[in-house]
Amino acid sequence: MARFRVLCRSLVALSAAALLLSGCGSSSGPSTDTADQSASPAAAPGPVVVATSTWEAALAEAAGARHVKSIVPASIKHAPDYELKPSDLIAIANADYVLYASFEPFAGKVKEAASAKAKLVEVTLDNGRTAASAEVTRLGKLFGTEQDAARWNRSFSERWEELQQELKASWPGGQPPVVVAQVFTTWAADLAGITPAGTYGREQVTPAQLSELSAKKPAFVLDNENMSTGTVLPDSGAKQLDIANYPGDDLDLLAVYTKAAEQLKNAFSGS
Repeated sequence: MARFRVLCRSLVALSAAALLLSGCGSSSGPSTDTADQSASPAAAPGPVVVATSTWEAALAEAAGARHVKSIVPASIKHAPDYELKPSDLIAIANADYVLYASFEPFAGKVKEAASAKAKLVEVTLDNGRTAASAEVTRLGKLFGTEQDAARWNRSFSERWEELQQELKASWPGGQPPVVVAQVFTTWAADLAGITPAGTYGREQVTPAQLSELSAKKPAFVLDNENMSTGTVLPDSGAKQLDIANYPGDDLDLLAVYTKAAEQLKNAFSGS
C-alpha cells in the first residue's frame, strides 16, 4: 500500500507539472468528448467529475455535470474486471468529485488515489425508475445543478411512460408474458409493465433454482449482459434477452431504457 501511495504522489506531481507547461502553449479549443479532461473549465462551468464506469458517469451527466470522465471504457462489459492505469489515477487525483460503487473491486484504489480536495461519492447503481431518479436528484444537489437534474428527471419520467405504453401494447395476445429476470434487470420487466415470476442472482443458476424457475414456464429470461453466466434455462423453451445496465461511451442513460424496450418489443412480436 505504501508503494501505491508513492506512485500516486509521483503521478499527481507529474500531472501538475504537465498542466503548468500546457498553460504556456496555445489552445486548440475545448473538446466535446465527455471523457476528455483537456477542455477549459470556462467552456462548461461546473465540477470535474471522475466516475469509475459509464453507469456512474451517465448518472452524473443526467444530474447536470459537464466535466465528466468515465474510467472503464464502455467496451468492457464487466466493469469490475478492469485494471486501473496510471492515467486513471491521475484523473482521479485531479477530480472535484469521484464517483464509485461499493461492489467494484478497485474501489479501494480509487479512494487512495483521490486527493484531499475531492469528494468521494458512493453511487447506488440501479436502473429502476424510482432508484435512478432519486440518485440523479441526489447528485444534482451535490453538484449544485438541481435544475438540470429536475429537467432530466422530467424527461426520464415522460420517456418511461411512453416506452411502457408501447411495450404493453405489444404484449403477445394482449396479456403480459411470463418472465424471469436476473436481480439487476428486474427494472426491464417493470418497464414492460410485468412482474417477474422469479429471479436469480449473480452466480450461475443452481439445479434447484433451474427446477424452480423452469416450473414457472417463462416465455422470456431477462439476463444481465454485464454479468452473464451463459444460458440460464437451457431446454426450457424460454427466449433469453441480454439486457445491458451500463450506458455506452455517449453516457446517455435514457438510451439504456430505449435499447431494452426495443429488445423486449422485438421479442414480444416474435421477430
